[in-house]
Amino acid sequence: VQLQASGGGLVQAGGSLRLSCAASGRTFSSYGMGWFRQAPGKEREFVALISWNGGSTYYADSVKGRFTISRGNAKNTVYLQMNSLEPEDTAVYYCAATGFSVYALKAYEYDYWGQGTQVTVSS
Repeated sequence: VQLQASGGGLVQAGGSLRLSCAASGRTFSSYGMGWFRQAPGKEREFVALISWNGGSTYYADSVKGRFTISRGNAKNTVYLQMNSLEPEDTAVYYCAATGFSVYALKAYEYDYWGQGTQVTVSS
């Protein structure tokens, strides 16, 4: 599976962005998908995940109620809708695919990674 993230940019606090992650490969629908982010000088952290069939989602406490993850298996794409953005959300955002059947919250549990897209939120 190859992943290509896009949709990042510069936005003012309180604004919104929608990230997309396009996947290649016929087995996309069998993978759980996650979003992680990494701010300068910090470790990569979990943001959100969605199960292979879209039936289950899970969010980090820091984004719960503001971010929404979704997927369109017909389009081999996973999305991250980000609303009410805060300067603390500034980071490079990565999408990733996991073959784990349970909630995968750690980066090492993911098998494939996209290249990352920069999100900058100004105050």
